[in-house]
Amino acid sequence: MNLATISLAYLKARSLNTLLNILLLALGIATIVLLLLTTAQLDQRMRRDAQGIDLVIGAKGSPMQVILSSIYHLDVPTGNIPYKQTQEISKHRAVKKAIPLALGDSYKGARIVGTTHAYLDHYGAKVAQGKRWEKTLEAVIGADVAKRMNLKLGNKFHGSHGLGEAGEVHEEHPYTVVGILEPSGSVLDRVVLCSVESVWAMHASHHDIKDINDIANQLKDEEKEYTALLIQYASPVAAAILPRYVNNNSAMQAASPAYETARLFSIIGVGVDVLRGFALVLVFSAGLSVFIALYNALNERRYDLAVMRTLGARPGTLLLLLLFEGLLLALIGGVLGIAGGHALTEVLGHALRLAQQVSVTGWTWINSEWWVLALAAGVGVVAALIPAWRAYRTDIAGTLARG
Repeated sequence: MNLATISLAYLKARSLNTLLNILLLALGIATIVLLLLTTAQLDQRMRRDAQGIDLVIGAKGSPMQVILSSIYHLDVPTGNIPYKQTQEISKHRAVKKAIPLALGDSYKGARIVGTTHAYLDHYGAKVAQGKRWEKTLEAVIGADVAKRMNLKLGNKFHGSHGLGEAGEVHEEHPYTVVGILEPSGSVLDRVVLCSVESVWAMHASHHDIKDINDIANQLKDEEKEYTALLIQYASPVAAAILPRYVNNNSAMQAASPAYETARLFSIIGVGVDVLRGFALVLVFSAGLSVFIALYNALNERRYDLAVMRTLGARPGTLLLLLLFEGLLLALIGGVLGIAGGHALTEVLGHALRLAQQVSVTGWTWINSEWWVLALAAGVGVVAALIPAWRAYRTDIAGTLARG
């Protein structure tokens, strides 16, 4: 018989105690893996969605709200900004690219984003079916929206006022699906895209509009509004010039995606640190439980170990036997914990997708998980050190004499 066979036989004989130790360790590891996968993916997705956007200009209010509503489409906009002022900003020498956004409507919870084709180009979006919008009330939908709502090319749908599902429906102007985007893993997957003029048409009932396809020319400049401008700087110097210019010379505000995203993660990080601390307590408790189990079991096995010595087993063999049992418990708990962490992440991702939020998936692997598995193995070995050392120093004659 080898060490593995003996260890498995012993652990099987004490199945309840073994199961409790494994579950306790697996729970702690699963929590750590859940946090690692979730934070890594959220960080990756939010950085990708904000990549290439140096500044967001929106209505006065919370800068973080401007960022969340305009880049990630996770919050309510702070308001609208005057068209004329946005045109002045777009022509500023510090601006390389300015992408307008007109928000305020949704379809079954999916945000309807009025913008230009530059928005698609910014994220490198590719049309899987159909084409890009060309006329007012033509819509291109993200891959997740198409899948979740079973929309096809040529389907018509009505947007509703507001960003929830209970808003007033704009029944007079239906959108027509003319394109479906390929999955990109970006914010485009979960939004409905159309021209800015389409959004203006939805809210122009109090204006005398004869042809909605020519609404841009029929509305006066003071009647036109955007929700935000996504800005890309023309040079590094623009970072010092443009925000101050916007904040001091207009009724708008400039918000930095890099700063606000970092602030958001610092806020979220407090809760993550608390959960991570709780998970480490669970892992430590599991290690302590393994130590107690092996230490107490050593008293029950002292006679068996002494017999093994008389049959030719070396002291080092007994030491390795106890260390192997601790390592085996830890590795089983670690593997189950990692699998459980991935399963929990997938459940969380499904819930986020149903809520049309930033999604995560459990079908991924990050290198940090190897360190988590090493942590579990280390806990098992450390927990078994003292029992293993006692087994190594087993007094054969005394133990056999006591029986």
